[in-house]
Amino acid sequence: MSASTPAPHGLRADLPTPTIGRRGLLLGATAAAALAACGGLPSAPDIPMDPAQRLRAANRIGWGATQSQLDAIGSVGWGRYVERQIKADPKAPLAVPLQAQIDALGISQGDVVSRVWAAESFRRNGDKGGSEEDRVAARKAYQEAQQRAARETGERQLLRELYSEQQLLEHLSWFWFNHFNVHEGKRDIRLLLSDYQDRALRPHALGSFRHMLGAVARHAAMLRYLDNDQNAVRAINENYAREMLELHTMGVDGGYTQRDVQELARVLTGFGVRVDPDAAKVAPKFASMYRRDGLFEFHPARHDFGDKVLLGHTIKGSGEKELDQVHDLLVAQPATARFVSRKLAVFFLSDQPPQDLVDAMAAAFLGSKGDIPATLRPLFYSPRFTAADTPKFKDPHHYLLSSLRAGFEQQSLQNAQPLQNWMRRLGQGLYDKLTPDGYPLTADAWDSPGQMTQRFEIARQIGGGAVALFRPDGSNTPVPMPDLKPLRARIEPSLAPATRTALAQTATPQQWLTLLLSSPDFMYR
Repeated sequence: MSASTPAPHGLRADLPTPTIGRRGLLLGATAAAALAACGGLPSAPDIPMDPAQRLRAANRIGWGATQSQLDAIGSVGWGRYVERQIKADPKAPLAVPLQAQIDALGISQGDVVSRVWAAESFRRNGDKGGSEEDRVAARKAYQEAQQRAARETGERQLLRELYSEQQLLEHLSWFWFNHFNVHEGKRDIRLLLSDYQDRALRPHALGSFRHMLGAVARHAAMLRYLDNDQNAVRAINENYAREMLELHTMGVDGGYTQRDVQELARVLTGFGVRVDPDAAKVAPKFASMYRRDGLFEFHPARHDFGDKVLLGHTIKGSGEKELDQVHDLLVAQPATARFVSRKLAVFFLSDQPPQDLVDAMAAAFLGSKGDIPATLRPLFYSPRFTAADTPKFKDPHHYLLSSLRAGFEQQSLQNAQPLQNWMRRLGQGLYDKLTPDGYPLTADAWDSPGQMTQRFEIARQIGGGAVALFRPDGSNTPVPMPDLKPLRARIEPSLAPATRTALAQTATPQQWLTLLLSSPDFMYR
């Protein structure tokens, strides 16, 4: 890319030109990535790719290959493309018309504290308002505010995933939400989802796992979901402590004990939520330790100040900063490195990722103290990342988004509700996973005959033009079928002979796209 050529939207154009010689190439992609993570390489490795490899790489790093994405990879090379994706800006806007859609949403207006308090006022009036009619109206207004917030958060997320050039950021934002899952149906979490994404997850999705742990632990969505706002010195609640160890860091086989869960629950006492705009009442002896940030509250009067012993380490009772010591300890555990690295490899590459690759990722995680880009480089720069013999079955979210990115790259989503409905119909609705383990990432959860039948029915709707998505709700505005020639040119060479033969027999673009989206080939990335 020349100095006069603008970088793709949202990406940096100031990265140095790759300077890796013959010896560097002989090290192999994984070794080169490990050196880069340790500062041993001045720039991204040069990794030659043929068109089929570029297609697989694009499909695996994001939500499905588009022509503009493939052009970007071909222009700058895979190494520089990866490094630009790693340096994504979470605050970068989308293209002007799409960003205008996001800016017009209610979740984009004001701050989350004001929005939550406004809705909470409806709830309180519904509980103790004047007449029964007034109470019914207030309860209805509260439910509508919750539903609108969840619907708009979903619309914003889908616009970003479909149209952002920062595909790695959007891919990982979904992954980390799933990793630190909360369910929209509990209490007021629907009101908190947009802020949870933007303040706890996206800023750290390509940064520090350690910092993300801290941000999640201080966000009202997680504290509400796992009942830690009810965790106090004389009323211990272990829910969040257990999931922090089992699901967020060390894994179920990580070597911690029930005593560790209990001690961590004591550390987490006093971490809660305050919606009321009025200041909390704090005894003078605790005043200097009380902290509030938005809806998060650390109330020292609810905290257990006794010393704790966690994973064999003594945590001196000191208040809020105890949790920072615990997070440092958890990120330094080899079990955490293995658990997080394997989960990332399963998400991006294969249900059974090669152990040596997971080991390389875990070593990078430990060596960098949980730096996410360092952990990912051994994966992205491994020859296995673009290998044809490691197909990854698409879960519903990947299937639907890759369908739309493939066939409708030039058309803008106008009505996200049908897409959200399809996701729910396929069993993977946004924010719908009830349990904290998040949606499964392996094929056996999504390849049943019933799932395939549902996909074929949706494929017919998408193949027919998916007109409901590309015009405002309730509108009858005609939506032209996209030109599928670029898609055919890039994808047909990679398809199985039987699929190419079947596609050659279709008579219309609609039939061709429907058959493609129903083919075994398209179920994998």
